[in-house]
Amino acid sequence: MTLQFTKMNGAGNDFVVIDNRDTSLRLSSREIANLCDRHRGVGADGLLLVEPPSSEADFRMRYYNSDGGEAEMCANGARCFARFASRVSGKKDLLRLETLAGMVSAVIHGRMVRLGLSEPAEMLLNRTLEIGGQKLQVHSINTGVSHVVVFVEDLEKTPVLDRGSAIRYHKAFQPKGTNANFVQRLGPGKISVRTYERGVEGETLACGTGVAASGLVYSAIDALQSPVRVLVRGGDWMEVGFQKINSGFEKVTLEGPADFVFEGVVDLG
Repeated sequence: MTLQFTKMNGAGNDFVVIDNRDTSLRLSSREIANLCDRHRGVGADGLLLVEPPSSEADFRMRYYNSDGGEAEMCANGARCFARFASRVSGKKDLLRLETLAGMVSAVIHGRMVRLGLSEPAEMLLNRTLEIGGQKLQVHSINTGVSHVVVFVEDLEKTPVLDRGSAIRYHKAFQPKGTNANFVQRLGPGKISVRTYERGVEGETLACGTGVAASGLVYSAIDALQSPVRVLVRGGDWMEVGFQKINSGFEKVTLEGPADFVFEGVVDLG
């Protein structure tokens, strides 16, 4: 069977995107993992399926990590999804997307997409855990999926793979595990982030929900107002907007580029 797809990336976080509005496509986790394989497949951090909604949304977004497992949310994926859905459907400017993490909105301005995220939850600051034989101060928040944020002095010298894996599988975050973000302060309202992504099981060039988590935790720790600008590993700047309410946040947005790369047909065998 052959399959038509579009390759996209959001600030370096790359995806295979497929139009499944007729719901005829049924992919196994193995087939998804094969498509995302960078040596034997198309190659991507994850796969997106565009499907009809079951609610008042314009589209339903199905997101799968590169290991073939379905995840609740991917913010960079949702921004790419919005641009793709806008192109294939003719709907412009504003889209409402149904995800497993709830309803999100997307405003499209050329290659830039501003995503309105679901309200973050479960923020827990200043927790000390033993990670890899060291005691680290960690902060956690759910921005659609679970994230841990750790502040570091030198991002380039941080062992993202080893320490990220240790956090991802730490007993404190079982059974599902968590994503791990390492954050360096660059100046007032600016940070740089590197992320170890659960499901990818490695570092990605950008993680949208991780950018949002890092920006919100940074704002909470340093008592900063919106927006926070975030430099991701791929070299792009993204912007996290929000309103503070009591000890939490509402009206959280994530803005950054979402680009088409190429279209193709792949043989599933």
